[in-house]
Amino acid sequence: MKHSRIVGTGSYLPEKILSNADLEKMIDTTDEWIFTRTGIRERHIVAENEFTSDLAVKAALQAIEVAQISPNDIDLIIIATTTPDRTFPSTACLVQEKLGIRNNCPAFDIQAVCSGFVFALATADNFIKSGAAKRALVIGADTMSRITDWTDRGNCILWGDGSGAVVLEASDDVGVISTHLHANGSYADLLMVEKGVSNQSGLNTITMEGNAVFKVAVNTLDAIVDETLEANGMAKSDINWLVPHQANIRILQSTAKKLGMSMDQVVVTVDKHGNTSAASIPLALDVAVRDGRIKRGETILMEAFGGGFTWGSVLMKY
Repeated sequence: MKHSRIVGTGSYLPEKILSNADLEKMIDTTDEWIFTRTGIRERHIVAENEFTSDLAVKAALQAIEVAQISPNDIDLIIIATTTPDRTFPSTACLVQEKLGIRNNCPAFDIQAVCSGFVFALATADNFIKSGAAKRALVIGADTMSRITDWTDRGNCILWGDGSGAVVLEASDDVGVISTHLHANGSYADLLMVEKGVSNQSGLNTITMEGNAVFKVAVNTLDAIVDETLEANGMAKSDINWLVPHQANIRILQSTAKKLGMSMDQVVVTVDKHGNTSAASIPLALDVAVRDGRIKRGETILMEAFGGGFTWGSVLMKY
């Protein structure tokens, strides 16, 4: 059976930086209050004429360059996003066009909010293992600032914009070892944007019951760590790197403790990026690959939790 393996990573952050000091001028908060509770110092915000597909394309071009392929070598495009450019067509189709891919490969979006990249990577992995694709472009991209209520002092401090991408390729060598995906819709109202397309009532910005979300997130991420290790007969010490969804430093610290890991083995970007939803894991991965921390052959655990609730993990050899 073929395996799927990451052969290229890329990322992009908008130019504008919104610091905690900037937020102090907008709402009743302080840098100390924000950092103590979240670990966030700053986040990037899209320009007025910049959209999710623009962020996705810039990350994709980096990943394609590292993979040393041309865009038309890609035969599957999956984008994880909660903030598409349009209701339809999919952001993946828009990115396909912007990249000049003319081979009629399938292109579609996945919506699992902050777990989106894990869901998208798992989907692409199964396409490759089944033989339905040989080389997939998987992107997490979100412009969360567009659905943020900037008057909500407990919520607006969290979100940032960005994108991350990987090229996933069929390989005889082990890459993705296993994926584990879950959802529980009974928690839907704890973290949501109420207004949608078919349901036009309610707010069109993020609402969240932070304490309740935090408690469920910690418990489910603990469980997904156990599930992933048990499924593969692995010990905690077999994991070289944790590349988690960057939601809150306290959640990252809790998961590291569960694994018996030093925080030096956890890729942390939440201080510079904030919560970029589906973009956060591929952004963090690209940062750690480019600065040389993550090396070929090392074992990586990616895990995420998001609205839905959705949660999941990917265990892989880089």
